[in-house]
Amino acid sequence: MKDLGAEYLAGREGVQLFGLLNLYLEQEQRFQPREKGLNLIEATPENDNTLCPRLRNAKVEDLRSLTNFFGSCTETFVLAVNILDRFLALMKVKPKHLSCIGVCCFLLAARIVEEECNVPSTHDVIRISQCKCTASDIKRMEKIISEKLHYEMEATTALHFLHLYHTIVLCHTSERKEILSLDKLEAQLKACSCRLTFSKAKPSILALCLLNLEVESLKSIELLEILLLVKKHSKVNDSEFIYWRELVSKCLAEYSSPECCKPDLKKLVWIVSRRTAQNLHNSYYSVPELPTIPEGGCFDESESEDSCEDMSCGEESLGGSPQREQECAFFFSLEVAQTLGFPS
Repeated sequence: MKDLGAEYLAGREGVQLFGLLNLYLEQEQRFQPREKGLNLIEATPENDNTLCPRLRNAKVEDLRSLTNFFGSCTETFVLAVNILDRFLALMKVKPKHLSCIGVCCFLLAARIVEEECNVPSTHDVIRISQCKCTASDIKRMEKIISEKLHYEMEATTALHFLHLYHTIVLCHTSERKEILSLDKLEAQLKACSCRLTFSKAKPSILALCLLNLEVESLKSIELLEILLLVKKHSKVNDSEFIYWRELVSKCLAEYSSPECCKPDLKKLVWIVSRRTAQNLHNSYYSVPELPTIPEGGCFDESESEDSCEDMSCGEESLGGSPQREQECAFFFSLEVAQTLGFPS
């Protein structure tokens, strides 16, 4: 095994990588949500007029579902969560406005991260998210969020540190590159992002904890030594590191348990309003007298469009219950299925 030291890590590609790490470390505090504001949310009991941790976490899971639905990258999701938490930590937000705010955070993040051709339209996001607000509402709320955050949307997040740490480790190891899965680390970061408490952690420490736990599970002494040198360079406090490492470990253990409902496994389907359901003809969904197609069928595009024509028509939507919206924004009602003649 190589004799690892600070001089070795500083050589070759390390010069540029550690220069970028220093830049990230300088910027991270600037883009962290106000801890005082997060503590207020964390201490808030559940009621109809105040924002509590459960509502915030449910909205982040909705953001994750939106990201998956539109095929957006992990960076879009992580940035959307950062914008959301920074805004919530600054402003006293009522639960009824949370859906609109969530959609705005997703759109703001997507416009920064994604290619222009991959950014979903405001109209499409409104229909899919069922946020019950208009395009003009979204535009006004985006302006409010941007102004309150001083138009500083491109934040340095835990994902930036995770990618950089991963690159540094792989640049200085003789082991196989594929043993340290970045996809797995990103999935774990998403899981942590769905819990309010991790928004209080420094992005550099959160990313380091995720990587440290993964390296320990691989039982690689070389990778662990490199990571310890990175930790030393980042001047991470030991007690702070141990505190967050334990919380991350507990979160990932719960996330991996069978009882945990992982957001990635949620099935996204259209919601149709009662009025739309009543106007549809059962013949559209009758079973044709044709042999079964082995590959499985799919809805015709024109039928899909008709089915969701009135998705944002407010009070008539079957998804109008605030409690059900908070728990999961994407579901298919048994009542609608029966109305349309689907087998139960």
